[in-house]
Amino acid sequence: MTSKGCKGCCSKKQSSYDWLSDIPEAIRSCDIVEVQFKNTRKGYYVNAQGLELKKGDLVAVEASPGHDIGEVTLVGKLVELAMKKHRYRPEKGVMPQIYRIAKPADLEKWEEAKVREHQTMIQTRQIAADLGLEMKIGDVEYQGDGNKAIFYYIADGRVDFRQLIRVLADTFHIRVEMKQIGARQEAGRIGGIGPCGRELCCSSWMSTFVSVNTSAARVQDLSLNPQKLTGLCGKLKCCMNYEVQAYTEAQRSLPSREIVLETKRASYHHFKTDSFQRQITYSTVANHPVGLVTISAQRAFEVISMNKQGERPDTLEFNNEREKPQSKPLDILSDNSLTRFDKKGNSNGHKNGSRRPKNRESVYTGRRREGGSREHTSARPNVEQRVGERVRPQGERRRGQSGRQSSHGRPSSGLMGASQEE
Repeated sequence: MTSKGCKGCCSKKQSSYDWLSDIPEAIRSCDIVEVQFKNTRKGYYVNAQGLELKKGDLVAVEASPGHDIGEVTLVGKLVELAMKKHRYRPEKGVMPQIYRIAKPADLEKWEEAKVREHQTMIQTRQIAADLGLEMKIGDVEYQGDGNKAIFYYIADGRVDFRQLIRVLADTFHIRVEMKQIGARQEAGRIGGIGPCGRELCCSSWMSTFVSVNTSAARVQDLSLNPQKLTGLCGKLKCCMNYEVQAYTEAQRSLPSREIVLETKRASYHHFKTDSFQRQITYSTVANHPVGLVTISAQRAFEVISMNKQGERPDTLEFNNEREKPQSKPLDILSDNSLTRFDKKGNSNGHKNGSRRPKNRESVYTGRRREGGSREHTSARPNVEQRVGERVRPQGERRRGQSGRQSSHGRPSSGLMGASQEE
């Protein structure tokens, strides 16, 4: 959360959620306040004057030399827990203090210092190139009073920047501090869109970075392809660590991948594992998909137990396992078909919901007979209808149906209108 007076200088990322913010006793129990500056730089300061501070306030804090301007991000009891988590240790054993809530004069001077940051970074890059230093100046952060600046740089190896510090101090007349950052911090500062289509985690919410190694990919059975596992920063993707614990916990109840299953036909080596479905695929050749057989973890433990007793089953599968139909994978997009709103035919199989006339014995032809009456013809000419044991022509009507109406609501007339007595 960024304050209105901050104008976006402080990072919007938050490393902790203050779930005790609505408890007054928890806020007053600790006099230490967490203050955040540019590029996720944070510090812990003592509220010696007892100021009523809340999250989002801009304060002037003690610095060496002068003072700095930062945003309050955490107050109360959780500050002590955050200090233990980050293993914070004050310099010289003395914790700096908060001077005051930032005044308009402090903010005006701070804004003037921030305007100089971009131009200072461009000149510093040129100076480093002239000195032949293999380093990249990623960003510059001026102190609130403008007397000091922190230069963030990226370098693959060790860099001797003592000469650079002298040149920068003489050029800008400030106190210089060099701070090295990694490729992940640089990517988080620049930002971008990841291969998942969303904003980079390091630029949206991550503030602390944990090392990622290829073992996380092996646990999740991911392809060890550098092009797929590498992020925009050139390092392994941070999201590879998100589900490692879930995979590790699921694989604890599965047989070891080093065990070879022995049958009367062949020896089977582990090929791949579906940890959550508890399905294991074995191959007759190690590390090659030859004669693949997929069995459940329960069956694998049974075969391992039989091998320990010196027995070998005929096959890895159960006797009735081959006869079982394989279940089809669930299609989560089946309900999102493009034709799910189209009109379907009725139960009789007619398209567009068309229906036949209710009275199938006669169909209105639309022609007029002599004398002005409309003509009805049989829907099924030359077809005899069987009623009970008697067979009568198509045009013959049942008893008591002389007054029956046609399908169009008009009394039957002509050939179909006459009733016959049996």
